[in-house]
Amino acid sequence: MVNRNRLIEQFVKMVEISSVSGCEGRFKDYLKEALHQRGLRVVEDRAGEALGGDAGNLLATWPGSTGGSTLLFCAHMDTVQPGIDIKAVVDDTCIKSAGETILGADDKAGIAALLEAIDCIQEQNLPHPDVEMLFTVGEEQGLQGSKFFDYRLLQATMAFVLDGGGAPGDIIIQSPCQNEIEYVAYGKSSHAGINPEDGVNAIHLVSQALAVMPCGRVDEETTCNFGIIAGGTARNIVADVCRVKGESRSLQRSKLDTLTDKLVNTFREEVEKRGGRAEVQVTLLYPELKLDEDQPVVQTAVNAAKRAGLQPVLTGTGGGSDASIINGQGIPCVNLGIGMQQVHTTSEFILIDDLVKNAELVLEIIAQATEPVKR
Repeated sequence: MVNRNRLIEQFVKMVEISSVSGCEGRFKDYLKEALHQRGLRVVEDRAGEALGGDAGNLLATWPGSTGGSTLLFCAHMDTVQPGIDIKAVVDDTCIKSAGETILGADDKAGIAALLEAIDCIQEQNLPHPDVEMLFTVGEEQGLQGSKFFDYRLLQATMAFVLDGGGAPGDIIIQSPCQNEIEYVAYGKSSHAGINPEDGVNAIHLVSQALAVMPCGRVDEETTCNFGIIAGGTARNIVADVCRVKGESRSLQRSKLDTLTDKLVNTFREEVEKRGGRAEVQVTLLYPELKLDEDQPVVQTAVNAAKRAGLQPVLTGTGGGSDASIINGQGIPCVNLGIGMQQVHTTSEFILIDDLVKNAELVLEIIAQATEPVKR
């Protein structure tokens, strides 16, 4: 049913169009035209203007040929760096990066599966319900595009994001909530050689605080990290300011709140007791995702996986995705494993068989939406 060679060609063509976060414009134009050619109605929102990029989110709508639940599929258009001038290498079993860049299977493998599913349905005149497809920008920068999108435009009653790192058949029904945390310590500048005792070194304040703060895995559901640190103006000046950017995340909101409070309070106490001043800003990046196994969206994915010859595995993840935002908007949403491997590295690759399985899974989900969900 799936045209293997067409799918490979489509995927390679897409990954070789650069679309790093904030610069998705050229790929957006390509995808918009590809959807138009298939008869879908496509609108672009103003996320690009709001986020400082050159492209907005795309919403494609495909009127159904039969009744059934309206479905939403979602995949993101942006990639991480190094993602300029990607060259894909195809062999008998897999597609990989030539080695200087990422490949971009994250997330163009998901987009390729959707386009191939449309092609299969149209050329074989298969029935399908109303389908909506959301292609987001800025996902790699904190799910920015999906946060901006106006969900009042949608009619879907269930949603499927194609952006999971597991194998086809993996169905992610639990993922964490996450806080972004920016810590700032203010000290007092002075000359490092003439009168250092008159200064308060903000870098030292931060180091003392970080040394007693949790970092890494807190428990099986909870983690935190410090990812960026910057401070000072010159080697011979006692630094009067130092900034740290970090995060906390947990599968449970109560644990996230407890950990975040501990991080914030410890930082403040350690900085202030040494003569500095502390500021901390906490931003909730996305809510937790937790779906019950018997919810229709989960059962639809499970039954579709079985019909596609896959072994369905209900699982969780420590990372966020557009599924977190969509689910938070009241549309039950799972994230599907699509077989991308070693993502965000120059060793990224995907098996061709997994590309095919992704398209077959999308086709079965669409077929399931025209039938009663079997329990």
